[in-house]
Amino acid sequence: MAAILNEAALDPFRVTELAHIRPAAEALRDAVLDLCGLRTAICHNIAVQEPMRDADGAVLASEVFGFTDAEARWWQFPQLALSSPLASACRVESEPFWCNAGGFHPRTANPLLAALDLAHFRERALTSAAIVVPIHLPFGQIAASSFLSPDPAVEDLSAPFAAHGETLALCARTFIQGYVKVTERRRSTLPGAALSKREVECLRWAAAGKTNDEIGVILSLQRTTVRFHIRAASRKLNAVNRDQTLFKAAQLGFLGMMR
Repeated sequence: MAAILNEAALDPFRVTELAHIRPAAEALRDAVLDLCGLRTAICHNIAVQEPMRDADGAVLASEVFGFTDAEARWWQFPQLALSSPLASACRVESEPFWCNAGGFHPRTANPLLAALDLAHFRERALTSAAIVVPIHLPFGQIAASSFLSPDPAVEDLSAPFAAHGETLALCARTFIQGYVKVTERRRSTLPGAALSKREVECLRWAAAGKTNDEIGVILSLQRTTVRFHIRAASRKLNAVNRDQTLFKAAQLGFLGMMR
């Protein structure tokens, strides 16, 4: 473990240009197999269905990480981000954990994890157990790397998590952070100057649970005007829906405390 935590040992997983994506992904796959015999399933953004690709457009999940069977092509399930307990857990936890139908098992107890629904875990998570590394990125983006047993019947990953959880997390974060940087679309505005005063006001009330009609009454605006401002903020923050807009705005410090 000490060797792989060394900065130089992380170099094979670093991505500084598009051409590095494929070899870095292969290095991550092989290192995880050698370290603990687990498979790697990795996602750069749990809010979108678009899979991670190499410089030539090949899907990493199938071409590198070996998820080729129809039922294993997890990135093709459009509702996975909303239904999977793994994705739900990544929204409320930032440290590695392992999980199965019996619960979530981080190193430090998190009551938010304990409150998540685990019904039909296997069907919703597409695995019986997983070691999961949430990776919280700029602009509210959440990535995740899951490490799975090659035997789908295995339900206990406590031993590999205890022995290698932090190492897996460091390797996955190194790869994901580089991948996101080299594939990120250039933004037309700086985040610090992105939102107008009125957009922030609308988002603050939306974060407090108010509907567009209620926000309109509070701010003396038409409902359509409130919707216009919230949609404008969504575009500026590159968000896919209202919830992600609020999450990203909060992460960037726009919402502050409601008074």
